[in-house]
Amino acid sequence: MKPKNPVVWFEIYVNDIKRARKFYETVFNYEFSELGNPADESFQMLAFPSDPETKNMAAGALVYHKDTSAGANSTIVYFHSKDCSVEEARVENAGGEVFRPKMSIGQYGFISLVKDTEGNMIGIHSME
Repeated sequence: MKPKNPVVWFEIYVNDIKRARKFYETVFNYEFSELGNPADESFQMLAFPSDPETKNMAAGALVYHKDTSAGANSTIVYFHSKDCSVEEARVENAGGEVFRPKMSIGQYGFISLVKDTEGNMIGIHSME
């Protein structure tokens, strides 16, 4: 059987959805779309841009839920980049923190590990 990408969806929980939105839009130059019921302030979702025809890449959302705190989790979502140092350079100005600057992972390219404004660790991956 041909291997398939096992990740089909991800959610990054946040404590302040407006602040988190600004962080991700600034670092990655994304525009989010709202999901769910905007009248229910106890649960809010902002979808990352996605295309259902894209192969081997997952879609996901920033999520605020009044009963779920952000940060200190053990899951890291890696975002695709042409050169991860480009997005890494935007992190601190967007209110985040560079945890581990761009480093080689051998034949698999390069990664940067950063924390968003909510304390979530995310990865940025590139082949350059």
